[in-house]
Amino acid sequence: MSRFKFSVGPWNVHTGADSYGPDTRQAIDLESKFAMFKKLGFDAVQFHDDDAVPNINDYTEEEIRAKAREVKALLDKYDLKAEFVAPRLWMDPHTRDGGFTSTSAEDREYAMWRAYRSIDIANELGCDLIVLWLAREGTSCAESKSAVTATKQLVDAINCMLRYDGKIRVCIEPKPNEPVDRSFCGTIGHVMGVSAATIDPKRVGANMESAHATLAGLDPANEMGFALAFNKLFTVHLNDQNGIRFDQDKSFGVENLRQAFNQVKILMENKYYETGNYVGLDVKAMRTTSDEDSYAHLVTSLELFKAMEKKVEKYDYAYANELIAQRKYEQLELYVNRLIMGIE
Repeated sequence: MSRFKFSVGPWNVHTGADSYGPDTRQAIDLESKFAMFKKLGFDAVQFHDDDAVPNINDYTEEEIRAKAREVKALLDKYDLKAEFVAPRLWMDPHTRDGGFTSTSAEDREYAMWRAYRSIDIANELGCDLIVLWLAREGTSCAESKSAVTATKQLVDAINCMLRYDGKIRVCIEPKPNEPVDRSFCGTIGHVMGVSAATIDPKRVGANMESAHATLAGLDPANEMGFALAFNKLFTVHLNDQNGIRFDQDKSFGVENLRQAFNQVKILMENKYYETGNYVGLDVKAMRTTSDEDSYAHLVTSLELFKAMEKKVEKYDYAYANELIAQRKYEQLELYVNRLIMGIE
C-alpha cells in the first residue's frame, strides 16, 4: 500500500498515432478508461478542457458547464476525483503562434476564453487546479517575439485567471523545447520567477515532468527539490526519457532506475504525500503495443514507483550520512546502486 495518491490522464491511453504514422490501436471510450483507472489503483484523473468537453469551441459557457457535470457524474460512479484541468491551447488554429503570447490580439483573447472555460470546468469537476503546459509560448523564429513582452503577457494572463476565480490555483508545466524552438518558460526556475511576479504568488506553482527536466539537461529530482523548497510543487508528471531527444513519455523508471529512485526519495523525504497533491503519470504506450496491453505502461509505471518507495524505506540514512561526513562518495554511490539492485 503506497502512502501516495496517483493520477493519470485519458490521453495516456491512446491509439498509438504519432507524427510519422497512423493509429496502431483502437480508441477506448472515456468511461471504459475510468473503470480501468480505478481497477489499476488510480485515485484521480487529469483533464484537458476538451477531454471533459470535446469540441469545446462549439458550445456556450452554460453548455460547457453542463457537459462537465456529466463527466463529474462518471467520476463519481467510479469513485475518482479530478486532479486538474488544462486548456489545450496548442491544438487550436488560433494558437499556432502561441496562446497567451501570440502576436495576434484576437488569438490572445481566444486563449483567455479557453483558460476561463477551463476554470469553469474545474469548478464543475470539483478541483481547484489549472495546469498550463505552455507548449507554443515561445518562438520558432527567434526575432518574431520579444521575450520581455511575452513574459509580461504570460504574467498578465495568469493574473486574469487568478482574478476570475479567487480559489483556483495555477500550475505551470515547463518544457525547454518542442513544439517550439525557444520556450519563454522552460524550467522550474522560470516558473518560480513568473509565480513571484503575479498578484497572488501562493496560488501559482509548478508541475515538474521528468522528461521535460531531462530535455533541459537537468536532473528531475533537483527540479522537484527546487520547487519543494518554495512550497511550489503542486503536482508532478512522472515518466522517463532516453536522453535529449523528442519528448518520449516513456514509462517511469524504465530508462534510469537511479534517477527514478531519487525522484521518489525527494518526494518521501519532504512528505509530499501529506500535501494532498497527487503523483501524476504522463506516459505513453509504445506504438508496437497491442490493444490488449493498452494499459501495460501504466502498470509498469505504478509498479516501479512503488518498488522505489520500498527501496527508499530501506535507505540507511545513518550509514549514508557517515559516508557523506567523510566525503566517501564512491562508497555512497555503490551503496545506493546495491540498494536499488537488491544486493543490500
